[in-house]
Amino acid sequence: MTDPAALLRPAFDRLKAGNLQRRTAFGLAERLRALDRLARVVKDHRAEIAAAVAADLGKPEVEAELVEVLPVLSEIAHCRRNLRRWMRPRRAWPTLMMLGTSATLHPQPKGVALVIAPWNFPFTLALVPVVSAIAAGNAVMVKPSEMAPATSTLLARLLPQALPDLVAVATGGPEVSQALLAMPFDHVFFTGSPAVGRIVMQAAAQNLVPVTLELGGKSPVVVGEGADIARAARWIAWGKVLNAGQICVAPDHLHVARPLMRDLTAAIRAEWQAMAADGTTAIVNDRHYARLIGLLNDATAQGAQVEALGQDHPKARHMAGRLVIGTTAGMAISQEEIFGPLLPILPYDDLSTAIDAINAGPKPLTIYAFGGDQMVSRLRDETSSGSFGVNLTIMPFLHQNLPFGGIGNSGMGAGHGQAGFDTFSHLKPVMRNRLTLLPLLFPPYTGRVRRLKDWVLRLLA
Repeated sequence: MTDPAALLRPAFDRLKAGNLQRRTAFGLAERLRALDRLARVVKDHRAEIAAAVAADLGKPEVEAELVEVLPVLSEIAHCRRNLRRWMRPRRAWPTLMMLGTSATLHPQPKGVALVIAPWNFPFTLALVPVVSAIAAGNAVMVKPSEMAPATSTLLARLLPQALPDLVAVATGGPEVSQALLAMPFDHVFFTGSPAVGRIVMQAAAQNLVPVTLELGGKSPVVVGEGADIARAARWIAWGKVLNAGQICVAPDHLHVARPLMRDLTAAIRAEWQAMAADGTTAIVNDRHYARLIGLLNDATAQGAQVEALGQDHPKARHMAGRLVIGTTAGMAISQEEIFGPLLPILPYDDLSTAIDAINAGPKPLTIYAFGGDQMVSRLRDETSSGSFGVNLTIMPFLHQNLPFGGIGNSGMGAGHGQAGFDTFSHLKPVMRNRLTLLPLLFPPYTGRVRRLKDWVLRLLA
């Protein structure tokens, strides 16, 4: 059997060999040209991208272009507009002790980055970190998900064609990821589950490689007093119908004030069925389809009520949405990230109950709130999450002027926009001595030096 490392090492060495040249000769103009070439390839192959994603996940063409093509082109355009500013040295103002000096932070490329992408948005989540890495002046090795083989094959053909000196693509299964993680990359950007994120972090630690982990978790929605029921239902349904709920920031479960439950459930049911009328994305594979059915069977066996919002088509892995009422903490659906079109609905009589339930679990990637200002403020201040959305779902992921990332079990580090640029940059501190008086405190420690030291300590204290 061929050793994956032996096949991958030449590409890694080729990218690594260009580190010095990129550090000194890959300036603004060169980076903009690289981003332009990437944008042109995406635009010229829109139909192929949509077809590949449809082959892997059964996404409708319109949805494929909206969630796989548009975010990449938008990220490139945002980087192009702001790259000159991001690349400038950033002034650090002197403290009292540093009077007489000047200091700046110079963004420098880290070198060669490894991007390990997931299957649920196989094009977007592979390309957006690549855009950030190139904008920051790096070369990139991309490992697409083997669970999206058509998109993976397309990426392996298009990316080296667009940027042969900057991007290489490594296809294959977990053995390829394992071989890549053993190599001394300068940064690893991983998007996936917390369980695999732990493996990635442990492997990267062997070479002391910094990592960015965009993970997931059980992101809750809370609907409380003062909520616009119609708006909440529309956004919640969209967050679950989109990609069949296979999104790291999809609403995982819903906490709703008990007096609102009947009206909200009816509104979600209507919105969900209307949005799913033209078909939805398939569940990625038979294993995940069976996992979701297992969650439902476990919940019903323990007394939960399940309402199907349509017909399943198991052979095509299209699963109708489900409202799940009466779940308890001991059920698997309450403990695992659902990552599918199942929505547990949990009524509460006091907002503190919902807050306590959220705080009892790992910190989620995001929390969504629908309600009045007081309710929203309490939920924001009394919980911890990677991001927080008010009267919407999904959208914090798409805001390019907001860093996107998790906290604790839901991830570390951030991407998108300037946060992505900074992730793939080393902000090198550069300090200059203009006319600092610090040498007055140099040894030998004479009486004058001791008196001056005492004066400085009193001044700073």
